[in-house]
Amino acid sequence: MPGARLTEQDRRQIAVGLRDGLTYAAIGRRLGRPTSTVTREVMRNGGPNRYRAGQTHQTSTRYPRKRRKAAPMSGTGSAEVGGRDPRVVDQVAAQTTDLLVEAGLPQMTARVLAALFTTDSGSLTSAELVRRLHVSPASISKAVGYLEGQVLLRRERDPRGRADRYVVDDDLWYQTVMAGSRVDIRIADACMDGAQRLGATTPAGTRLANMAEFLLRVSEDLVRSVEHWRRVYALGSDGENQAPPSNSSP
Repeated sequence: MPGARLTEQDRRQIAVGLRDGLTYAAIGRRLGRPTSTVTREVMRNGGPNRYRAGQTHQTSTRYPRKRRKAAPMSGTGSAEVGGRDPRVVDQVAAQTTDLLVEAGLPQMTARVLAALFTTDSGSLTSAELVRRLHVSPASISKAVGYLEGQVLLRRERDPRGRADRYVVDDDLWYQTVMAGSRVDIRIADACMDGAQRLGATTPAGTRLANMAEFLLRVSEDLVRSVEHWRRVYALGSDGENQAPPSNSSP
């Protein structure tokens, strides 16, 4: 059951999944457990390269981990939580974190992004993130660096002080999709070049050419769609009557 403690057999399956190179999400599906459960289990016990099922189970049985209450976020009634019950904000952020981890983000990176998502301003300083997530500044810095590299946030100077603020914009997913599309187009170009060099009529050349055509067509459709819906949401209700973009390729 998802809420039950991990058994020794569960831990052995986790170890097997790690050796097989499976993602935490794939291992979780095997066990019928949330991805976050597998992630916490592995990271608390040496990480993916040092995880040992038998030793971990013996330690867990001998010294059962006490269930800790979630630490309340600081600044109840502040801009960080918008005057809401911090426990509700914590629950929404935790659910968002689990989904982001399942989508492939590292745990701490997902926590930082979820904290920004659940803040009305869409921005927090490093110090605010440290207080809210109860982690070290170094952990925040590493996660922020990753998110900046993936174009998932940007930094700006806090007008009230000297610290930087980390910001997620309202068009975050637009920027993310466009960045991903640019990568797909570069991959398609490389595949097409490889197909020509290997011979378009060879099995390998045909495979690469098909990959290139697929990526280009999907990228074109995706860019057209996100451009359309960005305009719709920018216009608000006035854009609701606009016809959606055609799915047919030119």
